[in-house]
Amino acid sequence: MKVIIPAAGYATRLWPLTKETPKPLLPVKDKPIIEHIIDNVLEIPDIDHIYVITNSKFYSIFKEWADSIKLGIPLTLLNDGTTSNEDRLGQIGDIIFVINKAEINDDVLIVAGDNLFNFPLKLAYEEFKKNNCIINSLFDVKSLEAASQLGVAMVDKKGIITDFEEKPAHPKSTLISQGVYFFPKNKVSLLAKYIKEGNNPDKMGYFIVWMLKNKEIVMGPSFEQEWFDVGWHEALEHARKEFKGHK
Repeated sequence: MKVIIPAAGYATRLWPLTKETPKPLLPVKDKPIIEHIIDNVLEIPDIDHIYVITNSKFYSIFKEWADSIKLGIPLTLLNDGTTSNEDRLGQIGDIIFVINKAEINDDVLIVAGDNLFNFPLKLAYEEFKKNNCIINSLFDVKSLEAASQLGVAMVDKKGIITDFEEKPAHPKSTLISQGVYFFPKNKVSLLAKYIKEGNNPDKMGYFIVWMLKNKEIVMGPSFEQEWFDVGWHEALEHARKEFKGHK
């Protein structure tokens, strides 16, 4: 299984913190956000390669970080060639860039690079192995107001996602996507099909909506523990105070 960590955003809402430092490298509990993700990823036994994709603006900063860490498996850093919000590829565009560049032909785990949580990814991995379908792990934020700023899912009694909306004005539930996606090898090509049809390359949530329209099964197991949206200053400060680290 290969891991793709999209980290090519510009995080303008966090300026000036992110004017010179990418959001995934901002420190929380004495280490960059992305290292909390990697610590969690490494508990999955099938993982044999991690790909991190960034942009031209932040590539040298990520390169310095990548050269400083030691892992038991290879980590490859890729540059999508963009320089600003205006020419960015979008999250899905970056994922496809990695798949094509690295010629990935394997199961894939995608984890957003600014994702701060401590639920064990291996639990979602176990659901993936059991169901052999696309998995989008969910978290109950217990607030409709908070949900309205995120990707919101509805699930049936079997845990299958039946409805998904990005930042809905009136959320139908408080279950939100954690930005974690497991793809079986035979479903990875659906990402390229989605883009080929001219769909929005920005957020994975749009892809989930497209999947549902095309009658593809997406499981949405929900997990407790901590999850933080660190997209603005107050949220980041809250995470720095409350996040307990990976367990």
